Amino acid sequence: MLPFLLFLKASVHSSNMMSAQKETASSEDHLLKTPEQDPSLPRVRELSPGHVRKLAQTRKMPYRRDFKEEENPEEKARRRKEQELYPLYKELLYTITHKMGKSTSAEVFTDNQLHQFIQEAMTVTESEHDVLLEQIQNVEAPVYCLMATVKEASGILGKDVSGFSDPYCLLTILEDEKESRTRRSRSKASKYVVKDAVSDDKIYQTHIKKQTLNPIWNETFILEFEDVADASFHLEMWDKDEEVSLTQKLEEFKTNFTSLRRMIKEAKKEKGTDDFLGKIVIKLQDLHCTEDNWYRLEPRTETYPDRGQCHLNLKLIHKERDGTLSAGRNAYVNYCGILQQFVLSYISKQESCATWKGEMRGEALTLLEHYATQNDLSPFLQDLAKWVAYSKLYQSLEVDSSLLLQQLTSVEYHWHQQELPHQQKRELGDSLHGFLKYGLYLVSKYRDVFSPTPSATPKLHTLLRILVQICKTQAFRKMNPAEFELQEEVTDAIQTGTQEWFTNKKGLHQPMTKDLSEILSALSRLIEEVRDDIKLNKDVWNRIFVSAVQVDVFTEVYKKFDSLLATEVRETLSLLEGQTDQSLANSLFPVYLSLQAIQKDKAFLQKRGLLKLTNFHENFREAQPYWLNQVFITTMDRVERAVKVDQLQPLQCGAVPIKHSSSAVDLVACIQPVCDLWKQMSWPDPEEAFMLMVKITEDVCKIVVTYCHSLKDRVRILSENSDHGSAINMLCVVVNDLEYLRSVLARLPTQLNWAGLRERTSHVIGENQFQNTLPSQVQQAQGILDREIRSALDTLGKKLNTDIETHVRGMTSRWRIPSKSTEDAAGPLMRYLEQELHYMNENLVQENFNSLLTPLWNTSVKVLHQMANEHVQQEGLMVFCQRLVYILQCLEQCFHGEGNGLPLKMLHSEEYKMLKAYLAHHSLSSRQLVEKFLEGKIWEQRVVGVEKYGAVTLLTSYRRSDQRLRVEVLNAVSLLPMDSNGRTLLHWDQELRPKPTF
Repeated sequence: MLPFLLFLKASVHSSNMMSAQKETASSEDHLLKTPEQDPSLPRVRELSPGHVRKLAQTRKMPYRRDFKEEENPEEKARRRKEQELYPLYKELLYTITHKMGKSTSAEVFTDNQLHQFIQEAMTVTESEHDVLLEQIQNVEAPVYCLMATVKEASGILGKDVSGFSDPYCLLTILEDEKESRTRRSRSKASKYVVKDAVSDDKIYQTHIKKQTLNPIWNETFILEFEDVADASFHLEMWDKDEEVSLTQKLEEFKTNFTSLRRMIKEAKKEKGTDDFLGKIVIKLQDLHCTEDNWYRLEPRTETYPDRGQCHLNLKLIHKERDGTLSAGRNAYVNYCGILQQFVLSYISKQESCATWKGEMRGEALTLLEHYATQNDLSPFLQDLAKWVAYSKLYQSLEVDSSLLLQQLTSVEYHWHQQELPHQQKRELGDSLHGFLKYGLYLVSKYRDVFSPTPSATPKLHTLLRILVQICKTQAFRKMNPAEFELQEEVTDAIQTGTQEWFTNKKGLHQPMTKDLSEILSALSRLIEEVRDDIKLNKDVWNRIFVSAVQVDVFTEVYKKFDSLLATEVRETLSLLEGQTDQSLANSLFPVYLSLQAIQKDKAFLQKRGLLKLTNFHENFREAQPYWLNQVFITTMDRVERAVKVDQLQPLQCGAVPIKHSSSAVDLVACIQPVCDLWKQMSWPDPEEAFMLMVKITEDVCKIVVTYCHSLKDRVRILSENSDHGSAINMLCVVVNDLEYLRSVLARLPTQLNWAGLRERTSHVIGENQFQNTLPSQVQQAQGILDREIRSALDTLGKKLNTDIETHVRGMTSRWRIPSKSTEDAAGPLMRYLEQELHYMNENLVQENFNSLLTPLWNTSVKVLHQMANEHVQQEGLMVFCQRLVYILQCLEQCFHGEGNGLPLKMLHSEEYKMLKAYLAHHSLSSRQLVEKFLEGKIWEQRVVGVEKYGAVTLLTSYRRSDQRLRVEVLNAVSLLPMDSNGRTLLHWDQELRPKPTF
């Protein structure tokens, strides 16, 4: 017998799967070999006694070797061909030679085309074909038969008094010559064809169905004939007319008076004559191999043309077919072998490696249909053969799993319609049992077999659906009565496969030496592989298993890896006791990060329980200081190198210029790894996490302060050989760098998530301790930056103040006053301020620019006030003060900058107001002063109200020479009357010479 499948192991299956050797099976071994039959095939895990009870004993197929191992391979192939291929080939030749009916295929093939196809499919040479064809032509032909199944009828005529009929059918096949001879022998034409047939032994009758218009028979008859071209199938339906008693007739008359006319008509007929209901005539050459249709019942005359329909199943079969063609093998076994050859032939001729979806050539479908029909193979047996073939093919080649699901569904449907023979029933049980074991094996290897790609994951889903469907089928439950929990088996397969996967990966990453660093590196790579696998199980495979079999593969895999990794980490870290140094600590860090990432995935577990990796961080406590020290040293080194190459020039890149230098950007990049270290560690213990934060914050502040000092040294070195302008430019960049650094420190609490840490440590760290530790560190560092910024700004301010004072003094010196106008004299100062302040505005950030303008403005106001006081006793004070007023206005406009500089509120300080009032007073002429004085006196008189005792106007003067105060009483008003006459007598001191006016 032809081996049903060559186990060509596809690479998509597990790397441990071995290619099976083609072996010759016995004549009854028409199935593919299972893993139990062939040791070279991959096996599922050994079944425990419980599994044996569930799946029953493995039913091994008979197996033997027909030839010795040392036999010549060519001779062995020839013998196999003679014993396996030739019998099938002769069966196909016999089928073609004696084929009947049309194929349901859309294509029509000649005998030569079919011969050529089977030659190619079975690799038979032309000479071999001729010899085998000659043998077939000498073989006795089969008996041609029509298997007719009368299923039911619908809507037939009612011939009885009751309005119903007692229908039965007569079936026969009439050939044209016999029918013509029969007609010639009759004196007159007969109305009946079947009832008047010559040979009653070829007429078949169904049972009589009482009182119905929709009879159901489901009776099958086999009608023989000689030539399909000259034969016709005839069916006549009759109503049985039974003799009835007079009492019964009268009773019917009483119960149904309206049927009187029908009764009179029936009485006229000859007693016992049946009524014709309709006929069906079909030429056999018009039939397909198998037909299952409703046929219209035709009348003899035009009376009652609508006579209903009859449902027939017609199949053209062989009887007495030569059994020597395939050495006595039954038709089902041959059908399986032919099916395999056609499938393998189709797949072998495909150039692409695409998944086979059940396609076959039209010739193959035609031959399979004819062979199954001629040998009366039921649809159940055909679907069973396809399930067995495809399920075994799935174990070696790329077969669309949905094809298996379709065949399994068909088998389950037929299971309730037809009883299988014992041998096929046993075969189905073996097939379901074997595929279930193989499917569980693939489940254990799902990582290798079904890659996490959009094309592979649907295959895994369909496979799981097939396993579920197998366990639900009546065939599996009946032939494996022991309770079988698929979910438990899938879970066991997942855990077993996970264990094997972990063991294989551990072997692949095994270090070549016993060096501790190499061992830790291997452990890190292994954990990283596990981490990736857990992620794939969570994101890809879990939804497939949950959807198909309700198994949470992510939880099962995670718990398994948790146990395996806990043991592996504990054993590896036990080798480091007392030997930890910076190098080993650095090697431990990737291990810690990978374990931490795995630990975070436990949030997605459906059932957590107790995990062995819960407190894994305790094993890394000794390495913690080394990690912090390493990142601190690395960052400090990067900062120093960044400052050394910094030319203290603004980074002019992009649409918006960057006003700080490269080292400031590098510093932020250097600090980021320190902050990332905190996020990466995510130390679980709250109290230890707080201490870690204190250390990290302290390191960041040290880095910032170190950078500040290094930057000062750098600007001092670059300024030694630079001109004054370049030095000022570099000083501006330094100020911007420090300001940028201060903003970085301000963001540090947010960047390190102090709020989250405070919430975690609220039950172990007090609020005062928290605030006095972390914020104070940052504030101290910011204080250092503030002092350095102010120092740099003071340096810039001193230079500008000196220049401003020089310009002011030069334009207000006494010898220049009459030589230039005020505008001309203020020109140099305004040009200087415009140039310097414009540069400062472009090269300083806004905060620093404002910080620089404020002291400059205050200093300028002080210089003007000081100069005004120095010229009080000098001549030309009025012109001098007028010029100072103009200068003050110019400075105010310059420092305000139309709203872009200092706000007016800040410009109008108290000293500014005093200076402005002082200059305004001393800028007036004598006449303006007298007018102002008199205006003041008038205002005083207006605002001074009447007192209780009146008012006196006095004029006083003081003479220094003799230190005497002279008081002159000018007048008095509204005095109180003291005398009886309403007047008052005034008394004046001797020192005074009053001139009263009443």
